[in-house]
Parts: sequence; structure tokens; C-alpha cells
Amino acid sequence: MKKARGFTIIELLIVMAVIAILVGIAIPSFRAMQTEAWKTKAEGDVKVLKIAIESYFKNHGSFPAVTNYQGTLRAESPPVLEAILDDPFAAAGTPYVYALSSNSSFYVIYSKGPGGTGLMTIQDTGQATISAGSPIYATNGW
Repeated sequence: MKKARGFTIIELLIVMAVIAILVGIAIPSFRAMQTEAWKTKAEGDVKVLKIAIESYFKNHGSFPAVTNYQGTLRAESPPVLEAILDDPFAAAGTPYVYALSSNSSFYVIYSKGPGGTGLMTIQDTGQATISAGSPIYATNGW
């Protein structure tokens, strides 16, 4: 009688268990790398937006209005911003948050940061205040 070749159920279960363990280890590492990539993107985007806002100020003597500020920056001739930049930590299609002080002398532009809960304000003195989360930001204040 010939012996049948193949794998036993026990061997298949062991292989599946090893694969499940490897996947369990890999997914958290992937999430951490994804969060770091989003942080790097947000840092770069916020710097680009700060440069665009400063350029707008040089041309107009005032900062762009808070509503549709990225559209305003794109409408410049020549455009100071090529495309609308979205916050990777917010819902899809949500732009970075831009706020002006009440005297319109200072601004803060920020990403909501990891967890998507970052909130900031800017005072008339130029002091930027973080009121929640860990936003990634740029300001012309302090």
C-alpha cells in the first residue's frame, strides 16, 4: 500500500497560527509608520501654507480671510498655492485649520494632529494657544 503525500490538519493549523501571529505583529507596526508619514506630510503642508500666506500678505498687506483661504491663495495671479491641501488627520477632504487673531495681525495654521482632536487659537498679542490634542502648526506669532 502506498502512503498518501500531503499535509495533515495539525500541520496546516500550525502554519495558519504562525501566519496569524506574524500579521498580528505587522499591523501595529504598519499603523505606527502610517501615523509618522501623516505627521511628516502635515508638517510639510503647514510650512507650505505658511509660505503661501506670507506671500499673500506681501502682495496685499493683509492676511487672507479665514473662509476659503486656500481658494483665495490658489486664485492669486500667479497662484501662490498649486492645489488644496487636506489635513491627513481629519475627515477626507477637510483642509487645514486657519485662524486669525481678532485684530487680523497674527494667524495660526494647523493640522488636528494624531487623534484628530487638536484645537488652537491665536491672541491679538500673537500668542498661539493649544486648547486640545496635539496639533501640528505654524504661526507668525509665538
